[in-house]
Amino acid sequence: MRAVLEVSVPEGFDLWPVAEADASGFLALGGGLSPAEVGTAVMALAACNRLPDEGDEGDEGDDRPPHAAVGTFLRGLLSYDTVFAAGGLRVTDPDTGVGFAPGCCDGLEDWRDWYRLVDGDGSLGFGHEPVSPLAERHGDTLRLTVDAERDDSPVIELPADALRGMLAGVERDLTAFLGLAVAWAAVHAPGQDRAVVAALARALDVPLPSGRT
Repeated sequence: MRAVLEVSVPEGFDLWPVAEADASGFLALGGGLSPAEVGTAVMALAACNRLPDEGDEGDEGDDRPPHAAVGTFLRGLLSYDTVFAAGGLRVTDPDTGVGFAPGCCDGLEDWRDWYRLVDGDGSLGFGHEPVSPLAERHGDTLRLTVDAERDDSPVIELPADALRGMLAGVERDLTAFLGLAVAWAAVHAPGQDRAVVAALARALDVPLPSGRT
């Protein structure tokens, strides 16, 4: 189980170095990312939270200094109390290769909703047509259906008591990513670095690193 962001790098993006996501269109967050991959994650989160009146910083003739363009691009991310993070939790069965990916209605900011399935039976839906991922707990079994709209959908089944440990691993990965983001923001968003880290912590629903309250 990994925390992933949906990533699409716009052509010509040059506010800071970024890296392409893999063929899945998702970037898995964790403590092993390169600075460019951290920049990709920040770009994706900022793009999800653009203010309605924001234009395209890449417009021809834009003569604003780079720090001003960065500030404009980040403005929505830094302004919203509730931050949206397109993505969610991806689960891969190493034995079968079946992958359970976030759906269109999923958001990484809600990853702790999975704890509902730790505490008892229930279900979580993450999208609708064309793909409807569904997680269900039935007693001692957690069943992940890749597309609930298909009778022949691939599924992953695992012991329900494994979920708590898997979610703890997700939190460790997100916390480690946020640690990398502290150093990244100091370089690429000087003067706004504390606000950037605080916004990322809101988006990922993890505590701020020690000393950055």
